[in-house]
Amino acid sequence: MEFHLNLIMQTLADFLLPMARVSGVFMIMAGLGTRNVPMRIRVLLIVSLTFMIMPVIPPVPNPELMSFRMVLQVMQQVTIGFAIGFMTLIFINTFIVAGQVLATQSGLAFASMVDPASGISVPAIGQFYLILATLLFFIFDGHLITIQMLVMSFDTLPIVDAWWSVLQIWAIIEFSGWMFATALSITLAPIIAMLVVNLSFGIMTRAAPQLNIFAIGFPITMLSGLLILWLTLDTFLIHYGIQWQMTLDYTCRVIGC
Repeated sequence: MEFHLNLIMQTLADFLLPMARVSGVFMIMAGLGTRNVPMRIRVLLIVSLTFMIMPVIPPVPNPELMSFRMVLQVMQQVTIGFAIGFMTLIFINTFIVAGQVLATQSGLAFASMVDPASGISVPAIGQFYLILATLLFFIFDGHLITIQMLVMSFDTLPIVDAWWSVLQIWAIIEFSGWMFATALSITLAPIIAMLVVNLSFGIMTRAAPQLNIFAIGFPITMLSGLLILWLTLDTFLIHYGIQWQMTLDYTCRVIGC
């Protein structure tokens, strides 16, 4: 049996270039791109998904594996994959930022722990929001929708020399700004409630200067922060749904669907 060189080059290009885009997604994707997931598991997922999508995407035109053009195409596919995975990462970081803001306002920022996903120390409330958002991400099939977006990107952004427009790049930057706006909307009610608590302590200090406000106010502020966190937790799912729908909209703008 003989295999022509052109057939071998075409098969390798049809496998390596889609795998580069899939690798970019799985290296940074929320939930699956963290340090908790072993590298062998991610490699297995990347290779398996690449084999599944190879028959449904058009072949690579004019493959030249031993050329500088192929290097640029690989970098292009990895960048597109990073962009799709980065959108889910911004989505998850929205709730981390909200937890950090809430922890700072309630005096619980000193209770920190190491985030296994990033390796840095974050407040415990931020880690709680991260775990809750990640569980909802998998419960509502966020990983499957991201993979579906990835497969759709091969139709809207085929493996050719074409590149993104300025509007598609601006969509990523604009969605990054929405991360802080959404985090503020999540913590707006707790921040106002903590402001009322601090204002009441100020009135108490003005009325009775003999009170040791630091000995009394600090534990009450922490307890109030935990109580407010518990009372406002039922709105977490509402903010999650709004932010996830916005993530899908901006991802569609990035890949051009």
